Amino acid sequence: MRDVCIIGVGMNDWGELWDLSLRTIWTQAALAALADAGVDRVDALTVGCMSGGLFVGQEHLGALLADELGMAGIPATRVESACASGGVALRTGFLEVASGVSDVVLVTGVEKMTDCSGDEATAALATAADQEWEVFPGATFPGLYAMMARAHMAAYGTTKEQLAMVAVKNHAHGLHNPHAQYRRAVTVEEVLNATVVADPLTVLGCSPITDGAAAVVLADGETARRLAKGRPLVRIAGVGLATDRMALHNRRDLAALPAVTKAAQKAYAMAGITPQQVHVAEVHDCFTIAEVMIIEALGFVPVGRGGPATEAGETARGGRIPVNPSGGLKAKGHPVGATGVAQAVELTLQLRGEAGARQVEGARLGLAQNMGGTGASSVVHILEVIP
Repeated sequence: MRDVCIIGVGMNDWGELWDLSLRTIWTQAALAALADAGVDRVDALTVGCMSGGLFVGQEHLGALLADELGMAGIPATRVESACASGGVALRTGFLEVASGVSDVVLVTGVEKMTDCSGDEATAALATAADQEWEVFPGATFPGLYAMMARAHMAAYGTTKEQLAMVAVKNHAHGLHNPHAQYRRAVTVEEVLNATVVADPLTVLGCSPITDGAAAVVLADGETARRLAKGRPLVRIAGVGLATDRMALHNRRDLAALPAVTKAAQKAYAMAGITPQQVHVAEVHDCFTIAEVMIIEALGFVPVGRGGPATEAGETARGGRIPVNPSGGLKAKGHPVGATGVAQAVELTLQLRGEAGARQVEGARLGLAQNMGGTGASSVVHILEVIP
């Protein structure tokens, strides 16, 4: 396979964007990435989007958005894997360039989630769970993750305070992200005393409903070097994708995420690294318990030690393994189809040394982990700076 590099990144300001359409926010991110890359044409594009049809009544996004960008005629593909849609879109673009089918690919993710009611948004998100055995009986994603949290607490002694510290950390990181939906600090007490959504999760332990888009431009190694203009080259060194049983009752252990572990093992093997070599990570903290379980599944900390590691500051910027310097899904926001692409945007800025006040010093190897539902699908990318 050919080397694949990220040569351009872009995203819009995330939040409740009442006055902007899906195509508008997508175009903002796409144009920013193209400008950053210094190109005005691509060979193909991919669009990560979970539920455009349910949120805004629009499917067939590949053709629609290629035309919106003035590129009608190029191959354009919409990719769906629930909340992992953006990450799988990135993997799709990677494979297209690595295989030699295309030299330059625009990878994007988008979701416009606030153009429908809260009940409609909840129903749209619930399509990522098992409809027959989870959704119909009344389970919601906060409820499912609350069950996972309770299992983790029972097995390993994880505390509500440790879960709250995930939110505190990521809000502190998000203060320095100009694109973040929530740029304000929270305290452990505020998180614990917020409205309970599904015990032990309060509203401040859950990611928000968000409108947003993100984009990266991929190129083969030769093209990337030609367009680099003196900037560090960021290469996708490893990729892994895995799945798990969707319904929680079918899993052996509610306190584990085997799809995350399997995807990470594939990515580590492809990149030829170990978890201990990663300098910075962006992970899928849709709920605070998710980050605790993910850092264990990735091998950053021993199983059962995600809570204590967070409490000790190991995952904060300046800690042993900084996690979610962007603010994560918790503070940056979670427009579900865009999240996985935005993780690659953040890591590229970190590895280039362009992350400003949230820069992780010495970052040269980064990991992005994006997952769908309660971990029924997970994709991991390893990014590295190359000479």
